[in-house]
Parts: sequence; C-alpha cells; structure tokens
Amino acid sequence: MSLIDALDSVTAPSETSFTAEEILARARAVAPRLRERAEDVENNRQLPADVVALLRGTGVFRMARPKAWGGPDLDAVQQTEVIEALAQGDASAAWCAMIGMDTPIYAGFLGEDVAGRLLADPDTVTAGAIMPMGRAERVPGGYRVTGQWHFGSGITHSTWVVGGVLVTRGGELEPGPPGAQGNWRVIVAPVEDFEIQDTWYTTGLAGSGSRDYRTENLFVPEEYTFSFAAPRVTGAAATPDAVLRNMPGVPLGTARAAIDHVRRLATTRIDRTTGTPWPENYRVQIAVAQAEMDLSAARYAVYGSLREQWEILEAGDVPTRDEQVATVLARVNAFRTARSVVASLFDVVATSAVYRPSVLDRALRDLNTMCQHVIAQDQVIQSAGAHLLGGAPHNAYSVGVVL
Repeated sequence: MSLIDALDSVTAPSETSFTAEEILARARAVAPRLRERAEDVENNRQLPADVVALLRGTGVFRMARPKAWGGPDLDAVQQTEVIEALAQGDASAAWCAMIGMDTPIYAGFLGEDVAGRLLADPDTVTAGAIMPMGRAERVPGGYRVTGQWHFGSGITHSTWVVGGVLVTRGGELEPGPPGAQGNWRVIVAPVEDFEIQDTWYTTGLAGSGSRDYRTENLFVPEEYTFSFAAPRVTGAAATPDAVLRNMPGVPLGTARAAIDHVRRLATTRIDRTTGTPWPENYRVQIAVAQAEMDLSAARYAVYGSLREQWEILEAGDVPTRDEQVATVLARVNAFRTARSVVASLFDVVATSAVYRPSVLDRALRDLNTMCQHVIAQDQVIQSAGAHLLGGAPHNAYSVGVVL
C-alpha cells in the first residue's frame, strides 16, 4: 500500500476514552495474563495477535495522546508506571508497548494535518529506529530514501514506521550543526513501504520482534519528515528525548517480577545443606533484602527525577544541566541495577533457575539484551558527564541535545 492509499484508508478515531488511572489499572490487570503467555511470546519471536489485542485494550498505545486530540495525555511518571506494570507480566510485551506508544510524541514534531492522520486511530502503533541509518536524497517535494535499520521493535504489528536519515543533495551529505554527522531527520511512512527482514534471533526480548527493515528509493513527502530540533507543540513532550523517558519502566518491572517470584518460591524451599527453611536462611534473607534495597533506590531515582523534570518543562522553564542529567543517569542505572538484581537472585536459586521455562532465566536474558541497547551503554554516562562539565558528549541525543 502506498502512502496515499494509507491516507485514504484512515478511519475515524474511537470514541472510547481512558483516564490515567484506568490505563494503569488495566495494565496491572492484564499482567498475569501476559505472564501466562510469556513462553508463547518468546517462542513466537513476536507478539501474537491476541497479546497485541490485550495491550490495545489497556489503552497503553494512546497514553501520550494530547488532551486536544481527546487523549488522556499521561505525563512521564504515569507512562512509566504503566510500562512497569506490563513488564511485571512480560518484558517483550512491555518493550513493544513502550515503543509503540510514541506515535503522539512523533506527531508533535509534524504538521497538524499529518499529525491528524497519524492519530486518526487512537491506538495506532509506530515502530522503528530514529538513529540515522539511512540516507534521504533531497528531491522536489520531499526525499528519496534508501536505508536499512535495525531493532524495529513491534514492527510486526505496527501501522507506521519511523527511520532516522541523513539528508543528501546530489549524493553529498548536507551539513548539520557543528559537531554533527550531517542534517539528521526522521521519516514517517506506512509499514507496507518497507521490507521487514526476519533477523530477530536473540538471547532475550525475543518476543519483541525487533527485526531489521529496509527500503530503497522510497519517496517520502517533506511533510512526513521532521527534526527533533523543531517541535510544533510546546511543553514536556516537545523535547528531543521525550521518547526516552518511560524506558526504565521495562527493567524496573522485570526486576520487580523476579523478586516477587523468589519471595513466593521461598515459602516452599528448604536449604538442602542445613535443612533450614528459606525464610529462616541467612543467605536468602540477605539476598532478598539486598535486591529490594537496590531496586527501590533505582526506582525512586527514576520517578523522582522524572517528576521534577516534567514539572520544570510543563512550567515552560529550561532544566539545568544537573536536572537534565538526573533523568539520564537514573535511566541507565535502572537498566543496570535491574540486571544486577536478577543476576543475584539467579545465583540464590542456583541450578533450578537454568531449566526452561524459568522466570529468572527469561528475566536475566531479557535484561542482558535490554542492557545492550545504546541507551544503557557507557557512552551515555560519558555524555552525561560531558554535559555536566561542558565537554563534548559522545551521544548528545541521550542527554536531550540535537546535533
């Protein structure tokens, strides 16, 4: 289906509305059902249709939809709570929900007519990678786009796809701001305009269906492209890093589920060496308390920094470098702490944890895969330090700077 066909087939928005409280309650209610389907999700290597339907029913894909468009307009704290609740059921489903709900955020960087087409279905899903892995040759009315992108999480059930590109003119890169690779833009096009490649054979997050996708010489109208440096809207959702804020919900929820699993397990376990029930076992007591302590500290850092930053941005103020970096470091720490917590619990449970299906085995593999995401890498910590000290960040976007 071409872009024009896609626009002609847009349906009217649903009249069903959700509040922030209803979306969170639905996410919590659906988590046990996701947990039951976790093995099927993993083996399927993408979300089955009924699991996608479960997510749509929670309202998660519309939670950033602005009130002006009839949406619930959840703030970053509320969004993260929803993703965290879903991750307590299944990490892959939560990851796809976290990615797929970005449609209204992208719409805030596009013209109002195009935004209306993206938001015609309040539960539409957008997938794709925003980093510039493609090239967009400037032509009259738009661009001819060629590229291959990795990590298209949720692309198997998406309607729209984004892709980061560097703009060329006559085959040569257009210059960008000082220090940038070039002129970075993001394209938006229907999923049918891309070839989806079955590349997602991974250690963890297998059910996210994060496949490669490619296109060659695709015409994309100018109005279906945007720069994170030029939002149409104002407020907290208009910042370049708006799509990153709720990401910590996935590792936090995954680790929470792992701790709860071990605490339930402890009620029936006895230490083979000493004959001591686990609730009375010093080693188990220390491990569980340490896990709770570490996860709690990471969680409060995430939610505290998000709340402070959101209030500043909604007031029309500009966060200080310290205020901006606080959310960045809390985000990285959430991923790394969650992995550490689950690894420690995996050791406590010992050999029985290695047999599939195992809650701890899957959680550890999912978190290992999450921590390979660029947003949890050392370059982000370096960028935060550079931003604080006035140096050059290696990943400027991760600290909310567009080059």
